[in-house]
Amino acid sequence: MSRVCQITGKKTAVGNSHARRGLEKRKGGVGKKTTGITRRQFKVNLQWKTIWVPELKRSVRVRISTHALRTITKNGAYRVLLEAGLIKPPKA
Repeated sequence: MSRVCQITGKKTAVGNSHARRGLEKRKGGVGKKTTGITRRQFKVNLQWKTIWVPELKRSVRVRISTHALRTITKNGAYRVLLEAGLIKPPKA
């Protein structure tokens, strides 16, 4: 399974890791020099969570980032899961 949040859509990002050596100018040196640049990955902190939705009277199991978990705490499970398309509104 891919490392993607089901609510926010966050996924693994890529960037660079810079290796530097030397003494900083402000400390009396000639400055930092880059000696190597390596590709790296920034992975999303994903959690499997079972979230109780009182409006539906059932729980939903989702794989979400910790950022999305804070969003659910703030805005409510039903609203967030409905906007993400993970649940459907109850039939009248």
